[in-house]
Amino acid sequence: MRPRHRRRRGAVTAVAATLLALSSAQAVSALPASAGPATSGPATPAAPASPASPASPASVVSGVSSVSSVSAVTPGSAVPAAEEDAARALARSLADPVRRERVREAVLASGEVPLTALARGGLKSVLAAADQRIAAAKGLDAGVGPLLRLRLGDASMRGALGAGTAPWVAAAGVDDDAPTVVAYDSRGRAHRLDARHVPARPVYVVDIDGPRALAAGLGVLDAQLRHYGLASAAPAPTRDGAARAPRARAATAGFWTTRVTAVELADDEEPWIKGDAEIYTLVTGFGQDGKVRVDPVDMPYLDNDGTVYRPGQILVNWSYYKYDLADAVMMEDDGSTNYHDLAKAIATALLTITDHGAYIPLVDAVLDAIPDDWWTDDPDYVDSWYTLSRTDDGTRHGARGNGWMTLEPYFVRES
Repeated sequence: MRPRHRRRRGAVTAVAATLLALSSAQAVSALPASAGPATSGPATPAAPASPASPASPASVVSGVSSVSSVSAVTPGSAVPAAEEDAARALARSLADPVRRERVREAVLASGEVPLTALARGGLKSVLAAADQRIAAAKGLDAGVGPLLRLRLGDASMRGALGAGTAPWVAAAGVDDDAPTVVAYDSRGRAHRLDARHVPARPVYVVDIDGPRALAAGLGVLDAQLRHYGLASAAPAPTRDGAARAPRARAATAGFWTTRVTAVELADDEEPWIKGDAEIYTLVTGFGQDGKVRVDPVDMPYLDNDGTVYRPGQILVNWSYYKYDLADAVMMEDDGSTNYHDLAKAIATALLTITDHGAYIPLVDAVLDAIPDDWWTDDPDYVDSWYTLSRTDDGTRHGARGNGWMTLEPYFVRES
């Protein structure tokens, strides 16, 4: 497992006093009359209630606390509930020595294994149902494919697993601040493990295929933002390179962009059970039509904190924007994000903002649009960059101090 940064939003300031004064009803009324989901998204199912049973006196041995029954699912989130159900079902199935050996070989052979591919019979049905619940909860089409994956909690566990130590199974949907992680043995018993110290016993972690889920989710987000009117059309360049807009952009056919040549995020402690970060950035500004637009940008390479990445990735396409200024809000999908709801929340906030002939920073409005209780983990805010300029050429530190990017102007020529 590679560490990730923590996500902490903290208090943010509204973009303008008028935006702060808007009530929820007024904000929703600002959406276009036709602004329902472009494709009706599945409703987010509620997390199934787990019957509570009195915990037996806990016995703690080397940081491990065993209890008879534990509910580790944060109420109101279907994604960690589905992961938890899958983890319990898989753990019980490992009582079968043939299945246990098959899973062990698959995990040792690969860093991450599609979970449903390891199952047969009733277990496969349970895992398939959990997969469908996760896709629905995230606002993804059922055709996204299997999302559940299985991996070791830490590379240091490989030796014990290879030597035949019986593994436990845990779900990755744990709050970043939780002091313990709940793992299940093959008899269905729950054990509390220290969240900050890697246990000696091998632990399988049931997690989501982050890159697949994020790529599908950003597709949903982009489509919904367009449906709500937050993506104006880019002007077509003329043969002499001047965009059909008030100001010429270039001397030859093409368009100017801002490219990320280097980026690094801060290194913060996280539970050992967490996997790689799934980072994306919402670039926002005023489109050529004077309306607010939002462009999601996937950043799948940003896995490790404290590591400098040099992607050469285009972050802003300036032909989309009226001003030579835009904002960037870097986020992380920590598993429970519903992209239909995220698009609606952002649209509700940003459609109240109008162009008055001067650029208005939009970072605070984006952050205020996202309720804290939408995620099982802390709100997935990483960092933000106010008023990026088309002429930026050098290192810009995020407003939160959690990361920096080195930017450069980059002209994309038409072929």
